Amino acid sequence: MAIRTDREYRNVELREFELKDNDYIVEGYATTFDDPYLLLEFDGVKYYEQISKNAFDEADMSDVIFLYDHEGMVFARLSNETLKLELDERGLKVTADLSSTTQSREMYEAIKTGLVTKMSWAFTVREDAWDDATNTRTILKVKKVYDVSAVSIPANPDTSISARSYVDGVISRREAERLQRQKEINKIKIKLKLGGLS
Repeated sequence: MAIRTDREYRNVELREFELKDNDYIVEGYATTFDDPYLLLEFDGVKYYEQISKNAFDEADMSDVIFLYDHEGMVFARLSNETLKLELDERGLKVTADLSSTTQSREMYEAIKTGLVTKMSWAFTVREDAWDDATNTRTILKVKKVYDVSAVSIPANPDTSISARSYVDGVISRREAERLQRQKEINKIKIKLKLGGLS
């Protein structure tokens, strides 16, 4: 998969497909709400992420497409009504009609036989928040949803790469704060050695 640095990609074990009869319809959840999941682990520290229930209120979902591993042929599309996105109590529900082409019917068969069992989504973020106490990022507002995808490997490297760019900022900020605190402590120590605080 070609990594686009302007988008984030997520796929989590909970994104299971469900088949609807034999009419080439599949359903699943691209993401769930208020359900923290492990984003990545770095230097023994676990970083989590969750999607707020209201994150999609202003999101651009005008022409989302259904892909395989976020690339290649389009199997379903919102604009031609072969793809349906619905926000319910659990999360972003995806319903795709894979009956329109030979390739989309082959994707349906791959899902039906259990070769492909998970989902993912590609998006950009408008607003988020960080909780230092729990190392949790909460996505408060999604800016745009680009695609929902059937994925071959639930924990693909792209998820870690796009997540890491966010967490790197958190780690850098924490290190800068630690260095600033140490600098302040050193100033106090020097003043104490020189005869007291002024």
